[in-house]
Amino acid sequence: MKKKHFDDLMEVIVGEVKKTRDEGQEEYAHTQSNVFANFERTANLLNESREKVLMTFLLKHIDGISAHIKGHESQREDVTGRLKDAIVYLMLLWGMIEEGRSVYESSEKS
Repeated sequence: MKKKHFDDLMEVIVGEVKKTRDEGQEEYAHTQSNVFANFERTANLLNESREKVLMTFLLKHIDGISAHIKGHESQREDVTGRLKDAIVYLMLLWGMIEEGRSVYESSEKS
């Protein structure tokens, strides 16, 4: 694939990932004020960190992607759906890390 074609594809992928994240925000977080709400609710139920909960959810999609790579075709969802979800989870994890840094940096300044 040539770079121009891949650049165009990336634009499509980013748009699809944003759409998936926006739909997930409404479906799972149930609020606009906390993008991590569903991870925090589950973390509280399990007495785990929200990051571990996110990783557990992410690994479900990694498992499906791995099955696809190994040739398993009959999955409930097309592999591109799992790829989008995995990208969203990685971006959410990045957000959690950034939020943690902000909290840490704010406490350091106090």
